[in-house]
Amino acid sequence: MKYFTTALLLAQLASAQAAISVRDDDGNLVTLQKPAQRIIAMAPHVTELLYAAGGGDKIVGAVTYSDYPEAAKKLPRVGDNRLVDMERVIAMKPDLIVIWMHGSSERQIDTLRQLGVPLFHSEPQKLEGIADNVLRLGQLMGTESVAQPAAAEISRQFAALAKQYGNRPPVRMFYQVWDKPLYTLSGSSIVSDAMRLCGGVNIFADLKVTAPVVSIEAVLQSDPEAIFGTSEKNYGGVNLWRPYPTMKAVRNDNLFTLNGELLNRAGPRMVAGTAALCEKLELARQHRKN
Repeated sequence: MKYFTTALLLAQLASAQAAISVRDDDGNLVTLQKPAQRIIAMAPHVTELLYAAGGGDKIVGAVTYSDYPEAAKKLPRVGDNRLVDMERVIAMKPDLIVIWMHGSSERQIDTLRQLGVPLFHSEPQKLEGIADNVLRLGQLMGTESVAQPAAAEISRQFAALAKQYGNRPPVRMFYQVWDKPLYTLSGSSIVSDAMRLCGGVNIFADLKVTAPVVSIEAVLQSDPEAIFGTSEKNYGGVNLWRPYPTMKAVRNDNLFTLNGELLNRAGPRMVAGTAALCEKLELARQHRKN
């Protein structure tokens, strides 16, 4: 009986050791009994993180606009950031769903929770969180041999940018996400962390909402030295500000356009997006009038 009890305890210990547990970006413990093999990515940046962590072949479903890397374009779709096809999600039999919280997602995420499938919330708010997400997702998928060097390289590249631009003179800037209505990002956004790394000062950093709507008048009153827009379809971008020649950003020719996918998605490509932002801010410094 003693030997049986010992064997049972050892078996239970081995089972416990086989389980994988990590905390997500909400601080919730996510536990899997074995590495995830069937994953649904509920945001484009999540898809990019999973591929970077070595789990591209484990993604069985993704949402609209999950278009990077190239292979992601062929993934079956389960909906978009407004509406998820729950029947398709159930039919895919996922063993892990990686979610992202946004303004209209709470109801659909509550529905996902009812499925009983482990959920990992991915929402890096600092640049270092990107590499950390790659590491934790790699643990959940059992792909640490890919995830660890990938995360280390992401961290190394951000560190190099911080060393290059971290002590440059500050530039007050406005980041324009959309023009109708006029959306920006507050200090709680990961994009603001990229601004800080480059020496940019977000003029709306103190707003409580992550993606607030602001007025043209508020931007004019703040008079930023540089304005950044993104290259999107059906979007006027920084041309909105050309009729205001007395603005500092217009006077100094500091109306810049960036690739929004590189900055607005909290994935590995934010390294390239941050580098582009830093280069434009450096150009704004060169435009300063004596």
